[in-house]
Amino acid sequence: MHESDAGLLAPGRAGSAADTATGDQAFLRALLDAEAALTRAGAACGLAPAGAGRAVTAAADAGRFDVRELALRARSGGNPVIPLVAALSAAVGEDARPYVHRGATSQDILDTAAMLVASRTLTLVLDDLERTAGALGRLAAGHRDTPMPGRTLTQHAVPTTFGLKAAGWRSLVLDARDRLRTVRDALPVQLGGAAGTLAAFTTAGGDPAGPGLVAAYARELGLAEPPLPWHTLRTPVADLAGALAFTAGALGKTAADVLTLSRTEISEVAEGSGGGSSAMPHKANPVRAVLIAAAARRAPALAATLYGSLVAEDERPAGAWHAEWEPLRDLLRLAGGAARDSAELARGLKVFPSAMRSHLGLTGGLIVSERLAAVAGDRVGRARAQEILTAAAGRARDEGRPLVEILAGEPAFDGLDLVELTDPARYTGCAGPLTDRALERR
Repeated sequence: MHESDAGLLAPGRAGSAADTATGDQAFLRALLDAEAALTRAGAACGLAPAGAGRAVTAAADAGRFDVRELALRARSGGNPVIPLVAALSAAVGEDARPYVHRGATSQDILDTAAMLVASRTLTLVLDDLERTAGALGRLAAGHRDTPMPGRTLTQHAVPTTFGLKAAGWRSLVLDARDRLRTVRDALPVQLGGAAGTLAAFTTAGGDPAGPGLVAAYARELGLAEPPLPWHTLRTPVADLAGALAFTAGALGKTAADVLTLSRTEISEVAEGSGGGSSAMPHKANPVRAVLIAAAARRAPALAATLYGSLVAEDERPAGAWHAEWEPLRDLLRLAGGAARDSAELARGLKVFPSAMRSHLGLTGGLIVSERLAAVAGDRVGRARAQEILTAAAGRARDEGRPLVEILAGEPAFDGLDLVELTDPARYTGCAGPLTDRALERR
């Protein structure tokens, strides 16, 4: 790996499987795979001798080519395929040389290589998402009935359970998994020739071989066969961008909650092995969540660049296509790193039910005012009950007294057990059944 690709400023993706799968060597391998597969497909369709396919495949060994040299030579033509074709042609025998890249344009090879890299990377990301979902499922089941404060607009709202929260995290992970799987299985090869007409792909007798060649090309690479060349029809890239950005955001939701709940003054959860500080020995920072959150913040802008490239003029665009390469790779890396970190975060997350239970009592029973209003409403009417609870809540806050003391003697609650009614653990609604239903999803 060249030193500029080591990930020094990208700890979120450094060392991840997706990092390796999207590096310069991985792209070089995919470019060579695309070239070799095209020659093999051509041989299968009568456009090249069988020996040419074998010769080009043998020569298409990434170890034989200098990535840095190809990158520098790419400046003259604006893309790396041009110098790679020259180098690959020089590496094969004279008999096979005419069939290297025959009929293709640079975009055919680079787009196909990008789809190969994406397909290979998504398989790794999907593995990490499965691991994440499994760990979150275990957390949800284990804490199905663990009560905690529900928070809305940063404030205590009504009680919920940690099991339901973890089940929600898992649901988003599964949504991301399903979207990535659908996109991965639809990633197509690209083959259209100079202007998307497949005109250069004809047999010795002059018969068009393009449609059959595209199908054979797709089979060689294990990618989908597109209905049309998509040089300026960028649906595959846009779909990939959307799924990757969604994945980063879905994982970011878990990270955001962990960052909040692991604050020192809350401490309802903690990462299994937090990161250290260069200045403060006591700190155990929620590093996994931090890196996931960073990925979630970057992903939308990268996806926006790829969506912007949908506006691609003519039959092959100037600049729109070129603008896709780095954002697409960055998105794959961000999603891959975030999925890796999410699996580690979920597997090691520590949960502190005692802290959750303690926080439920911070408002002296106000967290269940909704329940009390409903009970009183059945007796004195909704409007009157709202007046009673609003006034009682104000007094409880001003006087620093538990709500049950303020309401003692209130006729609307005569004969009722106020201690039981103000117990937050007894007001989690359908959190348990909702968690069970969420966990049925596979």
